[in-house]
Amino acid sequence: MPPPDPHPAALPPAALLADCDETRTRRSGPGGQHRNKVETAVILRHRPTGLTAEASERRSQSENRAVALRRLRLRLAVATRGAARPDADGTPSSLWTGRIRGGRIVVAEGHDDFPALLAEALDSLAASGWDPRPAAGDLGVTPTQLVRFVAREPAALVELNRQRTARGLKALR
Repeated sequence: MPPPDPHPAALPPAALLADCDETRTRRSGPGGQHRNKVETAVILRHRPTGLTAEASERRSQSENRAVALRRLRLRLAVATRGAARPDADGTPSSLWTGRIRGGRIVVAEGHDDFPALLAEALDSLAASGWDPRPAAGDLGVTPTQLVRFVAREPAALVELNRQRTARGLKALR
C-alpha cells in the first residue's frame, strides 16, 4: 500500500502554493502611497478545500505571500481532518517524535513545523473522540501538554471545544 499523502499543512511551501490560486490586490490602511498604488495584498485560495487566507499588512508582495501562506497552513491544520495520521494504529510521525523532549512538545508557534504538528495533534484527538487522554498517550505527551499545545492556536482550541460540546463533553481551557 502506498504511503498516505501528507496533510496539506505539512506540504513544503512550493507544493502548497501549487495547489492554490493567488490573487493580488490593493488594500487601504497604513503604508502610504506605495501601498495604495501597488497590488501588494495577497489572497491565497486552496483549490482542494476552498479555504482562503490573505495578508496585506506588509509593503512587499513577497512578504505578504509568506504571511498568507502561513495563515493558510494554520487554517488547513484546524479545518482538515484525517490526513496527518501516518499510521492507523496511532503511531506518531517522525516529525512529531523529533519534537518531544521529556514529554513536552518543543516548537515555537512561528516555526514552519508548527502547522503540521498541530494538524497531527488534532487528527489524533479526532481519532480518540476528542478525548485528550488517549490521544496524548498515542502521541507520547501528557493530556495537559497536548491541550496546551492545541491552545497555542486559538482557532484550534475553538475547534476542539466545538467538537467536544457537540459530543456532550465538557469544554477545555
